[in-house]
Amino acid sequence: MLTYEQALENLLAAAQPLSRTETLDPVDALGRVLAAPVTSTINVPPADNSAMDGYAVRVADLVAGHALPVSQRVPAGSSPQPLLPGTAARIFTGAPIPAGAEAVVMQEKCVVDGDGVRIEHMPKAGENIRRLGEDIARDACILPAGECLGAAHMGLLASVGVAQVEVFARLRVAVFFTGDELVMPGEPLAPGKIYNSNRAVLHGLLGSLGCEIHDLGIVPDKLDATRAALREASADADLVLTCGGVSVGEEDHVKAAVQAEGALETWKIAIKPGKPFAFGRVGSTPFIGLPGNPVSSFVTFLMLARPYLRKRQGSNDYLPRVISSRADFSWPRPAHAREFLRVQRNPAGGLELFPKQGSGVLSSCVWADGLVDNPPEQAIQPGDIVRYIPFGGLL
Repeated sequence: MLTYEQALENLLAAAQPLSRTETLDPVDALGRVLAAPVTSTINVPPADNSAMDGYAVRVADLVAGHALPVSQRVPAGSSPQPLLPGTAARIFTGAPIPAGAEAVVMQEKCVVDGDGVRIEHMPKAGENIRRLGEDIARDACILPAGECLGAAHMGLLASVGVAQVEVFARLRVAVFFTGDELVMPGEPLAPGKIYNSNRAVLHGLLGSLGCEIHDLGIVPDKLDATRAALREASADADLVLTCGGVSVGEEDHVKAAVQAEGALETWKIAIKPGKPFAFGRVGSTPFIGLPGNPVSSFVTFLMLARPYLRKRQGSNDYLPRVISSRADFSWPRPAHAREFLRVQRNPAGGLELFPKQGSGVLSSCVWADGLVDNPPEQAIQPGDIVRYIPFGGLL
């Protein structure tokens, strides 16, 4: 069996970004990945401006106890006149600094005195002034290719006047599920049947990545039906993703079907949960087969399929984030394989372990806020420092 690192290396080596791109308004590009870098054509701010409501002054004009006449009022969006010597300008947040002014004194440190103002604070030159280009300089690269756009990125693009951005197209993922025991929620639950929870989980995981999902539903546990589903799924997809049927049981036909319709390059990984994970191709379309147990499917998607998908989407940020954290639990009987344990951070900053770590206990994935990545044969005692992978940023 391959190690986790070997399997991930194989997946990432095969994960070539899409060549398809499209051009969008930044407000329509949430979660999309930039296909080209973005350079600013302006300075931000475009001119020196006030960081406060207050008064713009020359430092040399300030004398304790003496009021300065107010020579002009400068709201945001105006074009002020040069500041007359010996005067102050009433100014508001974001307004341009009049030529000659050296500082802005916040209004809470000023006292209006008739038609003038008494400054009760001696400012330093540059105080409360935001300088031209202080945030972004003209011709600076503000976002590189491969950046995934969030709300702040969208605002940054708007701040420099970008109206259109080139992003990678959405990844088309065809999915189906195997298992004669599966029925859909809403249908009667006959003896021996279970509801297909994996479909809902994968729709959520793929949807959070912005993928286009082509759902072929539940496929019967028959080799010819599985082969037919693989051919249909691969016809117009960037990836075929299945759930179930990749183990070694007599009713597990996905492995044989993929070998008949293409090639299986990776099968079985030394991890728990999730050993029967598969990677290959159907025709020329890449294929990933997730295990059927719900926790195994969830974990292998996050730790293997998600990095592959993010790299295919053109993202530079595709590896899970790992934090060194304190274990507040005992794990005295580790497995021979690498383990991914469902944990939750407690108020003291340590990690608590969900008591049932079985691969069918989907409630553990709801309770948990992350995984402990535990090496093979590694026992854990309270106080040990472990590798913690938070779900934040993954889900």
